[in-house]
Amino acid sequence: MKMRRAVLYQQEDLRIEECEMPEIGDGDVLVKNKVSTTCGTDVKIYKRGYPLLKPPHPFGHEFSGVIARVGRNVKNFREGDRVAVHNTAPCGQCYYCKKGFPSMCEDMMFNRGTYAEYVKVPGRIVEQNMFILKDSISHKSASLMEPFSCAVYGIEECPIHLSDVVVVNGAGPIGLMFARLAVLRGAHVIVTDKAENRLELAKKLGVHEVLNISEIEDSVSAVKAMTEGSRGADIVIEATGLIGVWENSVKMARKAGFVLLFGGTKENSILHIDATLLHYSQITVKGAFHTTPRHVRSALELLEMGVIRSDDFIQNEYPLERLEEAVLEHAAQKVIKNCIVY
Repeated sequence: MKMRRAVLYQQEDLRIEECEMPEIGDGDVLVKNKVSTTCGTDVKIYKRGYPLLKPPHPFGHEFSGVIARVGRNVKNFREGDRVAVHNTAPCGQCYYCKKGFPSMCEDMMFNRGTYAEYVKVPGRIVEQNMFILKDSISHKSASLMEPFSCAVYGIEECPIHLSDVVVVNGAGPIGLMFARLAVLRGAHVIVTDKAENRLELAKKLGVHEVLNISEIEDSVSAVKAMTEGSRGADIVIEATGLIGVWENSVKMARKAGFVLLFGGTKENSILHIDATLLHYSQITVKGAFHTTPRHVRSALELLEMGVIRSDDFIQNEYPLERLEEAVLEHAAQKVIKNCIVY
């Protein structure tokens, strides 16, 4: 039986192809896709490639759908179940998994190719990171589980206390999710970005102040001026993946402040930090990558609670044939996210 899927052949060469429907093993599940969402990572892969992927390769990693077929050893799922599915699962056996750092797994399983009519979910992901949806949650909302789980993981790495000033640099999907979670933690949240539509959504999500840096030469001074005594923020979260913003984020923290660098940068990017500032101001700088199964489950539970709404994050619907248009609209920051519907 044939199906359609998206394949990236090289940078900016995205094609919709017909292929055979995936065969599944005893522990696998085949999901009939309902919604796939665009992502900043998709944009970066489309425009500049990705170090861990060699084209041509199936495209996309965020989706939600209905189980079409289950392997004979699958116990907790059946045909017809509505499911939220993450795109990775750690091995649980390597040094880092046993040390409690599953996001650093040496044998992380990645499942790509979710811009497709059907998606094969490998057994390890079925066991760890696939969940039956409650009737109250839509496929659109469920498709946000993967990126939201990254923000849930990242926010737990930040030592946010009640009334802390938290600056989030970047109001893309992940940055907005960080901002919303920081608001719920009782912080005074400031969001910076160059896109006014994204800053407007940040305000809707409850942040206290926004700063459009499109015409500001010194964003560090501008952000510090928004804090008491211009001392800087208690917590700074970087969510753009731009090395210049990484460097400015470190400078925005107060003495003994904390900086989380989350946005993925280009290959071979070098971070320059003033060692004197780092030492004498006793600033903590932490990198964070991806997420963990515990935070994936937490993300879905928070979505079920309505902490964020799909209508705020997903603007337009497109058929699979118009995927490139959906990705480019996302890249131009005209939307927060778009979705493909099947």
